[in-house]
Amino acid sequence: MFRTLRSRLILSHALPLLVIAPLIGILLIYFLENKSLLPGLSRELTASATLLAKLCGSQPQIWEDPSQAQAFINQVNSGRSARLMLVDTQGRLLASSEPDDAGRSGGPVTAPGLTNALAGRVVQEINFSQQYQSEVIDVFAPAFNQDGQVAGVVRMSYRFTTVAEQIFQLRFIIAGIMLLGLILGTALGGVLAANIGSSIGQVTQAVYSLASGNRREKIDESGVEEIQHLLRAVNHLVDHLHELEQARRQLLANLVHELGRPMGALRAGMYAIKKGAKRDPQLLDEMIDGMGIEMKSLQRLLDDLSQLHDQVLGTLELEQERIPLTTWLSELLLPWQESARQKSLKWATDIPENLPTIHADPLRLSQIIGNLVDNAIKYTPPHGKVTISAGTSPERIWVRVSDTGPGIPYAEQEKIFTPLYRGEQGRRIKQGMGLGLNIAKGLTIAHGGSLQVESTPGLGSHFILSLPIGNPPAPDQARN
Repeated sequence: MFRTLRSRLILSHALPLLVIAPLIGILLIYFLENKSLLPGLSRELTASATLLAKLCGSQPQIWEDPSQAQAFINQVNSGRSARLMLVDTQGRLLASSEPDDAGRSGGPVTAPGLTNALAGRVVQEINFSQQYQSEVIDVFAPAFNQDGQVAGVVRMSYRFTTVAEQIFQLRFIIAGIMLLGLILGTALGGVLAANIGSSIGQVTQAVYSLASGNRREKIDESGVEEIQHLLRAVNHLVDHLHELEQARRQLLANLVHELGRPMGALRAGMYAIKKGAKRDPQLLDEMIDGMGIEMKSLQRLLDDLSQLHDQVLGTLELEQERIPLTTWLSELLLPWQESARQKSLKWATDIPENLPTIHADPLRLSQIIGNLVDNAIKYTPPHGKVTISAGTSPERIWVRVSDTGPGIPYAEQEKIFTPLYRGEQGRRIKQGMGLGLNIAKGLTIAHGGSLQVESTPGLGSHFILSLPIGNPPAPDQARN
C-alpha cells in the first residue's frame, strides 16, 4: 500500500496530524471548557447572584411569604437561562424558577455549598459532570437583612442542558479546525510528494536514457536542495559519459591511424621484396631496417596501450630496487644523445656526481624519463637544444628535461597529461596517440613523486620530475 515514495511522503505528513491533532483537540477542549468557558460563566453567575442577594436583603417579606418569593423570582428571572432558587435560613426551599421544583416548596435543599452560604460566605461550585440534570455551575449568595443577619440564600445554577449548547459549539469549532488542518496538511503533503516524486522520476528516466545511450541533454537542476544535488550528480555523469564517448572515438581514430601507417609501410616493404628487392642485397637490407623500425613503432604503441590498461584497472605494480642515480641516469641518456645528434640538435647534460641512491622501479623510471626526452627531441626543430639536468632538494631529487621547441600554449598545459589529448602542436607529429605524458605522470605518482610542466609559447618547455629520497612508498601507493 505504501510502496511508493509519494504515498510514504503523504503518510509522513498525514500521520502526525492523525495522531497529534486529536490529542491537541482534546486537550484544547478540556482547557477551554474548564479554564475559560466554565470559569467565565461562574463569574457571571456569581455577580448576578450577589446582586439579587442584595435586592432580596432589602425586602424582608420575600423570606417570610413563599408567594412573595415566587413573585420576586418570576419578576427578576424573566429571560434568564440560569436556575434561580430562594432558600430560607432553615435550608428550606421558598421558591424556584424551575416549574419542576413546585412540588418541593418548603422541603429541604441539599447542596454542599448551602451550609457555608448560610454562614455568610459566597460559594462557587463547578461540577464537570455531563449528566442531563446535573448542575455544572452552582453559586450560593447570602442575603443580609438590615441588621446584618443572614435572611436567606440566593442560589443560581447552570445545568448541563443550559451550557451544553456553548460546549458543543466550542467542540464543533475546534473539531472543524482540526479537520481542516488535517485536510490541508494532507493536501500539502500530496503536492510536495508529487513535486519530489516528479523530480526523482525525471532523474530515474534520465539514468535509464543514459544506460540506453539516448540521453544527451542535461536535466534542469531545480527543486529542493537534495534533489538539486542529485540532478547535479546526474548532469555530471552525463558530461563524464560524453567525455568517455569522445575519448573512445578518439582512441579508435588514433588506433586506426597509428596502426595503419606502420602496417602500410610493412605491406609495402613485403611487396617490394616480393617483386625483386631481394635480388639487391643493399636494397633488401634497407627494406629490412625500415620494416624493423616500423615493428619497433608498433611495439611501442602496444607498450603504451598496455601501460594505459594497467592504469585503468589499477593493476600497476612496481618492482623497486636501489638505484645509484648518477651512474644510472648517465647510462640511460646515451641512446637519446645519439637520437638528438641524428636530428642535428645540441645536447647538454648537467648531472652532479653526488646524486643519492633512491628506491624505484628502474624499468618504470626509464619509461618516465625516456618519454620526456623523446618528446623534447620530437618537438625541438633542427639546430635547437635539449638539456637534461638533475639535482636535490630537501628529501627529494629532481630531473629537468628542457627543450627550445615551440612551447605549449597556456590553455593546453593543464590538458597535456590527459589520456589521448594532443594539442595543436601535437597534431603536427604523426607518431603517438597522446598517451605518453599520461602514462609518465601515472608512473610518477606510483613512485610517490610529481611531474610538472613549465612552458612559454615560442621559448620552449621544461618538464620537472620530482621523486622522494628514502624509503620506498607503501604498497598501496605503488599502484595507480
